[in-house]
Amino acid sequence: MPHTIAVVTGANKGIGLAIVRNLALQYPASRFNKGPLLIYLTARNSQRGEEAVQALQKDTQLKKAAALQNEGGLTSITYQPLDITQTKSIQELRDFLKKEHPGGIDIVVNNAGVALDGFDAEVVKKTLECNYYGTLEACQDFLPLIKPEGRLVNVASMAGTLDKYSSALKDAFQNAATIPEVTKLMQDFKDAVAGGEHIEKGWPGSAYMVSKAGMIGVTRALAQEEKERGGKRLINVVCPGYVDTDMSKHRGYKTPDDGAGTPVLLALGDIGGVSGEFWHEGEVVGW
Repeated sequence: MPHTIAVVTGANKGIGLAIVRNLALQYPASRFNKGPLLIYLTARNSQRGEEAVQALQKDTQLKKAAALQNEGGLTSITYQPLDITQTKSIQELRDFLKKEHPGGIDIVVNNAGVALDGFDAEVVKKTLECNYYGTLEACQDFLPLIKPEGRLVNVASMAGTLDKYSSALKDAFQNAATIPEVTKLMQDFKDAVAGGEHIEKGWPGSAYMVSKAGMIGVTRALAQEEKERGGKRLINVVCPGYVDTDMSKHRGYKTPDDGAGTPVLLALGDIGGVSGEFWHEGEVVGW
């Protein structure tokens, strides 16, 4: 039976797939290694998810390291469906994990997200549904399953920093200490775009940027809730950098493995008990 259980969302390609690979590579030397590791690679599309698992079985890095169980290593990887824009899908994975692992899971990396072209009310709606509301719902459903010493990692972006906002909105984000307060900011943005007022109200003209600011803010709020409950789960948010993926239209200068570095550090590494922070290039950075 596996000792350690990890879940990675949006993991059939790009950074998500690289996170799965690097979890398998780095797990043996990590503090979590007390026996076999099972990674659930999740994706919306079952064919792509299964193909990703098959690709990892043939992966040269994993073979060279003998990381997978069929090569004598510790890690096994299996696909599970998850569409974070669908409540039913999130709940089905939650219930599956509760049934299969009644003792809890150890690591959740929320990588799933979208970057849509264009900017209008519909793009804002679809982007926030996935990147903000979907990720938040996944956090709220999966966090209770994570063991007391486990980790939750949300993958955001430096696009979520607050340098493109009015002073009033910067203050509002920085002072939003609860989930409802952050969610209200997301609704305010939707309303401003729908009313054609986002520029005069101090918002940037990018649904992606605002969704990632929301993710940073809500991760801070989730960590604060955990602290107030007396919990010890570490909850952090990370920018993987500008990575060469489909989402960046392959304009990024970092490889997916490079991009996976800090997310995997937050999942497995010694980070000194830090929680509720925004990370980039292995360090806590300002928002």
